[in-house]
Amino acid sequence: MTSATNAVADPTYPAGSGARSAPSANQSSRWRWALSGLLSGGFGLAVAELFVGATNRFTSPILSVGDKAIDLVPVPLKNFAIRTFGTHDKQALLLGIFSAIAVFALVVGLAGRRSLPFAVAGFAIFGAVGAAAAVTGRTGKASDAVPSILAVVVAIATFLVLARVLAQRLGGSPGAGPFRESPKSPESPTSPAEQGGTGSRRQFLVLAGGVAVATGGIGSFGRWLQNSAGAIAKRVAVVLPNAKKPLSALPKTVGVSELTTATPFFTPNKSFYRIDTALVVPKVDVDSWTLKMKGMVGVNRTYTYEDLLARDLVERDITLTCVSNEVGGILMGTARWLGVPLRELLEESEMDPKATQIVGRSVDGWTSGFPVSAVTDGRDTLVAVAMNGEPLPFEHGFPARLIVPGLYGYVSATKWLKEIEATTMEAFDAYWVPRGYAKQAPIKLASRIDVPRGLSTVPAGRTAIAGVAWAQRHGISKVEVSIDNGPWQQAELADEVSLDTWRQWRFAWDAPTGRHDVAVRAYDGKGRLQAEKRVAPLPNGATGWHSIIVLVS
Repeated sequence: MTSATNAVADPTYPAGSGARSAPSANQSSRWRWALSGLLSGGFGLAVAELFVGATNRFTSPILSVGDKAIDLVPVPLKNFAIRTFGTHDKQALLLGIFSAIAVFALVVGLAGRRSLPFAVAGFAIFGAVGAAAAVTGRTGKASDAVPSILAVVVAIATFLVLARVLAQRLGGSPGAGPFRESPKSPESPTSPAEQGGTGSRRQFLVLAGGVAVATGGIGSFGRWLQNSAGAIAKRVAVVLPNAKKPLSALPKTVGVSELTTATPFFTPNKSFYRIDTALVVPKVDVDSWTLKMKGMVGVNRTYTYEDLLARDLVERDITLTCVSNEVGGILMGTARWLGVPLRELLEESEMDPKATQIVGRSVDGWTSGFPVSAVTDGRDTLVAVAMNGEPLPFEHGFPARLIVPGLYGYVSATKWLKEIEATTMEAFDAYWVPRGYAKQAPIKLASRIDVPRGLSTVPAGRTAIAGVAWAQRHGISKVEVSIDNGPWQQAELADEVSLDTWRQWRFAWDAPTGRHDVAVRAYDGKGRLQAEKRVAPLPNGATGWHSIIVLVS
């Protein structure tokens, strides 16, 4: 008697449905509302993606939020992400953003079950976050809020349509409070939900399925447009000119190629590390791209891609290193770069002798800054257009990027370059400086063990220990290896290519059975020993001797 009374007293369910049927109906209602919120939010974002791709003038709301998150995230958290996810840190961030959006949309859908104004307000909050992120971004302006506003309008409209179908299924109408069924009357022994439930359920499922399919199709097409298929085709069509004085192939003596697991001297483009703040790789249309020279210059010059390719290009072998590279880390690589000496472009722009800093600015607003001396002291600072014999991959800065030997990338290696500004060190702080990194960042002397891998097992007897050492602008003069904290023994050095590349080394070891500690240290070209003390990357690069544990059986 009590259970029957409770079931009838709850107006959310049809009268007389019984205590046992109420929970099932309630759960069914809730998941449909939650699904409606998720589908509506997804469809709104998909339409916004299509709008962004079709207009080619705005940034995706999701990417705007992601870029803002990258800008605001504390540096320790950023370093944690790089240590944990490596070069997949951006994918992890995007997954987190999508997950947060999905959960929020589900909650908004459930709120709409109680009150449509709550759902509308929820979607409005979602849009406001996206709009604020876009407007306050690195290159933001008021009109950048348009995609987020469009997403909200579409999401609300979609949700209202789905809500109407759900209201019909439940035999009520949306309003303040739960959807309530009309009471039975003697003339109508069957509730409206019982009369039309099957048809309304089918109608909802068909409509929801259609929204899901449309979301996937529209969103994918929008992303395809944003990925600029035309830009990809134009990069493929690029024919690189030869360097004025092409470099010859390197002799085998610069590497330890007979050790098949050793790091190759040149890092393949697909394996080259990528650390930047771009959530999605910019696909720059080379036909509309220009490089502007501005700031403390006598002439504001603008160069097209064709202008750069028509010049006397130079080839240089240069090792790049990320400041986030931990001791023994892999965030570095060597490539043969083709490009224009930056010194020539600054001379043509008649740079003011009082300028002390060069600022590189990316198409997405990211900036680097390095001393003018890095251009005038004889090093091969380039506006690079090619990498290892092919046009720069999009991931590494196509159509042009800065390459500055001997400086960590955060102060020098601007990808997707669009502006070069001459200014003073006091007048401007580049992107990472206000976030706690040093303003000047020469690459530190370091060495690394590549084979065997840490905690790997090798057979007893003669085996090779090998790796790389680097001290850009100074070169490597000696590498030493220590086994089980024993005396330091000199390793064999491969030939040196230049002061701006890493140098490979190897050491022949008669490995006895057991667990062994192996350490390495290096000396630069001036005889200075690598720092032993472990120091974290922040604020200007890590230090410390690399060591591993090897198991010999």
